[in-house]
Amino acid sequence: MSAALNALGQGPHASKLPQRGGLGLKPEHFQAIAESAADVGFFEVHAENYMGAGGPPHRWLTRLRADYPLSVHGVGLSIGGSRPLDPAHLRRLRDVIARYQPQAFSEHLAWSTHESGFFNDLLPLPYNNDTLRLVCAHIDEVQTALGRRMLLENPSGYLGFAASTWSETGFLGEIVKRTGCGLLLDINNVHVSATNLDFDARAYLAQFPMHAVGEIHLAGHSIEADEQGYPLLIDTHDRPVIEEVWRLYAEVVETHGPFPTLIERDADIPAFEVLLAEAQQAEAIMSAARLEAGGSVHATMG
Repeated sequence: MSAALNALGQGPHASKLPQRGGLGLKPEHFQAIAESAADVGFFEVHAENYMGAGGPPHRWLTRLRADYPLSVHGVGLSIGGSRPLDPAHLRRLRDVIARYQPQAFSEHLAWSTHESGFFNDLLPLPYNNDTLRLVCAHIDEVQTALGRRMLLENPSGYLGFAASTWSETGFLGEIVKRTGCGLLLDINNVHVSATNLDFDARAYLAQFPMHAVGEIHLAGHSIEADEQGYPLLIDTHDRPVIEEVWRLYAEVVETHGPFPTLIERDADIPAFEVLLAEAQQAEAIMSAARLEAGGSVHATMG
C-alpha cells in the first residue's frame, strides 16, 4: 500500500459511510426524496451516470449530496481487463469523485473490455497469479489517480475456471494485502454464486476477509434453469431481496457487527417507499445485532 494512501488517514475498512441502510439513487425518486426529507443512511450512484458536464442529474445530486452521505459505484473501469485502463474514463471518474467527495468509491472484480470493444456486462476472471498481478496493478493505478482507497466487489458467478489456483476469498484477501484496498461484500452475489457453482454460502462467508469490508450490497435476482434443468440464478437487481439473503445478512451482522448496507435495485423500479422499507429492514437487523452485542457485554460484566 502506498505512502500516499496511508497519509489519507482512512480507517482499514476504506469507507466513511454510516452503518445504516442506504439506497441506490434513481431519477424517478428525486422529487419524493427532496419533498419528504427521507430518513436514509446514504445514497449510492453509478459513476458513469454522472460523467457528463452538467444537466438535471448533476443538479439533483448536488442538492441531495448536501444532506446525505454518498457512495459512488463504478461499472466501467474493467479492473480485470487484459488491456490498460482507459485513461479518459479514469479522468472522468476522478472528476466525479472530486466534484462530490463521496464517503466511499467501489468497483467490481470483473472485466468488460477487449481490444477496442466494451461489453455492457461484468465478466468473470480466473483466479491465478497472472490475474492477481494484473488486478493489483490496476487497483494501484486507480487508487493513485483518485488519491483514496477503493472497495472491490465480489462477483456473481456462473461458471468456474479450470485455470484458477486460488479460492475467491483467498484471491480477494491477497488483493487487499497487496494493494490496501477495501472490499464490498455483495451477499446476493454470494448466494447466486453458491447456487450456480454448488458451494456452501456460509462456508464462503466464514472465509471472507471481513476486516476489509467497507460496505455490503443486498439485491434480488431472477431464477432460471440451465440445460440440465438445474436452477440458474441471474443477478438482475429487479426484485426484492429474498429471505435466504436476508438470513445470510443477519448472520454476518450478528457475527461481525453492522456495516453500511445498500439495497440495490436497477430494473423494474418500485415506488420509493418500497425500497425505503427494505433499507429499514436492514437497519432493524443491525439494531437487533447491536442490542444483542450490548446484552452480551452486560451479561459478561455482571
